[in-house]
Amino acid sequence: MAAGDTAVEIRDDRERGRLEAYEDGKAVGVIAYFVMYPEPGALVAVHTVVEPEHAGKGIAGALAAEFYVMAARQGVPVVPLCPYVAKWAQRHPEQAPEAPEELVQGARKQLESHPELL
Repeated sequence: MAAGDTAVEIRDDRERGRLEAYEDGKAVGVIAYFVMYPEPGALVAVHTVVEPEHAGKGIAGALAAEFYVMAARQGVPVVPLCPYVAKWAQRHPEQAPEAPEELVQGARKQLESHPELL
């Protein structure tokens, strides 16, 4: 997948709850997430980080786009608790359907009761 002018590889590490972007074999960005229970309720994006030296290359956007594609393949919605993913979704409504409010509230409650998911 290309992010801006940078070719990145995006890998899902479901066990660790990380969608990671790699450039030349090195991790350069990540969306931390969890699967809302009962599975598969939704994929919940919690935090997005891109290494400072890779900022501005479109890596975070590529991760957000892939996160929504991944959820669509699994037939589940995305709950964007991560501010970056939420803003990306607002800018790309055709790629990022809005999650029902009850799912958003449920994801927030699950995160509050399991802070280790952050």
